[in-house]
Amino acid sequence: MPVVEVEGRRLSLSRLEKVIYPDGTTKGEVLHYYAAHGSAILPHLRDRPLSLLRYPDGPDGELFFTKRVPQGTPDWVKICEVPRSGGGTMRQVVLQDLASVVWAANLVVEFHTPQWRYETPGVADRLVFDLDPGAPATITDCCEVALWLRERLAADGLAAYPKTSGSKGLHLLSPLRPADSREVSEYAKRVAGEAAAELPGLAIATMAKRLRPGKVFIDHSQNAARKTTATPYTLRARPTPAVSTPVTWEEVAGCADPADLAFTLPDLPPRLAAHGDLMTPLLNPRAARPLPGS
Repeated sequence: MPVVEVEGRRLSLSRLEKVIYPDGTTKGEVLHYYAAHGSAILPHLRDRPLSLLRYPDGPDGELFFTKRVPQGTPDWVKICEVPRSGGGTMRQVVLQDLASVVWAANLVVEFHTPQWRYETPGVADRLVFDLDPGAPATITDCCEVALWLRERLAADGLAAYPKTSGSKGLHLLSPLRPADSREVSEYAKRVAGEAAAELPGLAIATMAKRLRPGKVFIDHSQNAARKTTATPYTLRARPTPAVSTPVTWEEVAGCADPADLAFTLPDLPPRLAAHGDLMTPLLNPRAARPLPGS
């Protein structure tokens, strides 16, 4: 089992030659991606309790979602106590450094985090909309909804930053001054309802799956304190090594084909070189704006 040193920590990495994705992408390539680009993903993970979607045998194998601390977690990986909805607390991992990111990536995971930090559970510092297209709708339809939401949020003084979900749709995130997750959820639900009313035949804001075909579901529920969202730059358990990739509004407005906003592991190095981290405003307290009405 290879042993590597990352920022002074010794890590045992397993089965680097194992093929994870059907296109031939190996576990070693996955780990190299996270090690090489940890400076981009780490700021979006830091201080947030981690939820993991594990797929150790690839996206066609067993997938299991966990919030609990994985067995064998090193003692140098930070652990926090998170309140549980039914009372009591649960221990979760917090990735605070690059060594912790590489350790977690060795488990073959998607990274998911809530909209709040472990020191202030249930106090959100960002707003999120998950735009999920129901076939035959595609990400191109999500882009139309995203542009409407961008203007609607701007009217309330909020800036929105888009990224691909790494699956079928788009995520929009806005930096907020800390606010109760319940208030953020109520605001997001109201705006989603407005979008559905203004974009009939294109967008819906209700959970009913029977209503989704051909429309974009504006999922506002991920603002709830108990919910999580795929972290920027995380790989996803898809048939290809898809990455949840920040994009420009110009790319959103110009999307004419789903392939225009489909990014996989090899696409990220040149994008980061060209754009840097397009989600940097989410990390800047000066960019945060108050929740309307608060």
